[in-house]
Amino acid sequence: MLDYQKEFIQYALDCGVLKFGEFKLKSGRISPYFFNTGLFNSGETLGRLGQFYAQTLIASKLDIDVLYGPAYKGIPLASATSIAYSQLQHDLPFAFNRKEVKDHGEGGLIVGAALQGKVLIIDDVITAGTSVRESVEIISTMGAEPAGVLIALDRQEKGEKESSAVQEVSKQFNIPVLSIISLPHIIEFLEQQGHASGALETIKQYRLKYGVEY
Repeated sequence: MLDYQKEFIQYALDCGVLKFGEFKLKSGRISPYFFNTGLFNSGETLGRLGQFYAQTLIASKLDIDVLYGPAYKGIPLASATSIAYSQLQHDLPFAFNRKEVKDHGEGGLIVGAALQGKVLIIDDVITAGTSVRESVEIISTMGAEPAGVLIALDRQEKGEKESSAVQEVSKQFNIPVLSIISLPHIIEFLEQQGHASGALETIKQYRLKYGVEY
């Protein structure tokens, strides 16, 4: 686990983004932890989140031309990542889509930079992969290359099949899926901190039941 990943977990805890307890997921499973990037909801917290995304992209050494944020959650994430990346590395353009094509003014589906070259999709998590599939279609239609996906957390959890949604997306489109952290990082963090032992054991049991290995 890299230093920025430890910092991100601690920051997520401090902001109440990462919580431990019992949480019913859309799948019906009872998860011992919950992660909600929507609680990075101020200028300071969103700016710091963008730095973590940018650090992850830098560490990956992935060659990217444009950042793309799918509406709606991906819009502030791509914006914040672009700002942070310009401060840490160099200027990197970003774009996002409209839910409905605009037929007046500048018109069109895409707002921001033109989708060209290698495009990285920025989102919070991948649950069913629907947002990624829509994004890949838009990017490809524009003549650009979907070069990967960057998310905040990879739960590394089975979907309806034995593989995770992240694995399915990566395999279907033959692109890497990067994440700031994954569930094993949370487990390692709790082990290193030497506290929340109850949460740690519950999370380990949950992973044994629903987890996938990469």
